[in-house]
Amino acid sequence: YFKKGKVIEAIKAFTLTGNKAKLIEVGEDYEKVSLFSNAIDVYRLADNQQKLIDVGERCLKEGRLGDAIKAFKIVNDRERLLKVGDFCVDKEKVEYAIEVFAFLNDKKKLAFVGDKCISEGQIALAANAYELAQDAERLTRLGDTCLKEGLLASALHSYELAGNNMMVEFIKTNFPNQKSLVL
Repeated sequence: YFKKGKVIEAIKAFTLTGNKAKLIEVGEDYEKVSLFSNAIDVYRLADNQQKLIDVGERCLKEGRLGDAIKAFKIVNDRERLLKVGDFCVDKEKVEYAIEVFAFLNDKKKLAFVGDKCISEGQIALAANAYELAQDAERLTRLGDTCLKEGLLASALHSYELAGNNMMVEFIKTNFPNQKSLVL
């Protein structure tokens, strides 16, 4: 099936017949050619938690963070996801860290990542992290920073996310042509 290029048909047949052993073989074949995302999808179909963990660990070692996160999210492995999230923060892979901490609903870590983004001038990522953390106070401070920098659309958006109606009205009144910018 793999050599003949009929992988999709094989996966469908193995899934419909419940042949998990053959699905695992397909996943292993995908791994051999470094198609980890495909392997993860097939292992999910086979409902094989251990294969998902193993491929996730391999992806992590090889620096394929998106695939590692995908595998660990499927098995809902909070411990490994925390490890990956912290690794992503250390390696400045902020988008992945935000994805992981949002999945884990870890508001403290999201706020920490947002603070790190602010210090590095990554306003859009900070807004995303604070929004996911539902941290109105930090969103308001971000809005204040944007306002001081003359980034009115970003300030307006931050204040809207924070639910800071007073500042939203201030910007709309004093800068009537200003539209909110989706960060």
